[in-house]
Amino acid sequence: MVHFVGAGPGAPDLITLRGAELLKEADVVIYAGSLVNPALLELCKADCALYNSAEMTLEQVLDVMRQGELKGKATVRLHTGDPCLYGAVREQMDALDRLGVPYDLTPGVSSFCGAAAALETEYTLPGVSQSVILTRMSGRTAVPEGEAIAALAAHGASMAIFLSAGMLTELQAELLKGAYTPDTPAALVYKATWPEEKTVRCTVGTLARAGQEHQISKTALVLVGNFLGKDYQRSKLYDPAFTTGFREGQP
Repeated sequence: MVHFVGAGPGAPDLITLRGAELLKEADVVIYAGSLVNPALLELCKADCALYNSAEMTLEQVLDVMRQGELKGKATVRLHTGDPCLYGAVREQMDALDRLGVPYDLTPGVSSFCGAAAALETEYTLPGVSQSVILTRMSGRTAVPEGEAIAALAAHGASMAIFLSAGMLTELQAELLKGAYTPDTPAALVYKATWPEEKTVRCTVGTLARAGQEHQISKTALVLVGNFLGKDYQRSKLYDPAFTTGFREGQP
């Protein structure tokens, strides 16, 4: 059996209880290189076989999985954050289907959640934004034309941008083609929840300069939107005058 497990954003105690138990029971662990906190590997058994997928091709990863299944071993494929975001898991699962190897998935805490916690903020503020766009800049891996940063920025929604910290000058220019202005709040969160976590608040207009000044060019999320500002409306859910299925609103 192959278990795809989300390692969480970085802090070893932010992996799920299920994920931790699967790591403890695993005979084979294939982990995502420098993206996964090595402290998590301390949960593994002394005789667990460890493989760093940063040094492997898809074919090599699949061969380790297949060999483990033939030997009746439990294999954990440990991905950073949650495997459903930029995890390249679909191609692995499709290949395992063809090989007849069973698998399951254990979700994890995504880094965009860890970044919000680091900034002590909320993406969905009443009167500000009720949508969150998770995306990336086009690079060596292209994005569909309709998902270009400038097109998504037209919505003015809360945005968490992955895998783009090395292209901040280009990213800044694309964001300004949409609904954001040079004064729209922005932030850089480097290695959210890791011991070396760093947060930098800035604006869209100073995004590239902030990255240069703080030497952030990789392993960081870019957050953009007015949710990072000070203005918002109070939630109606907890308003004394708001009636819900659990209480009657008071005039």
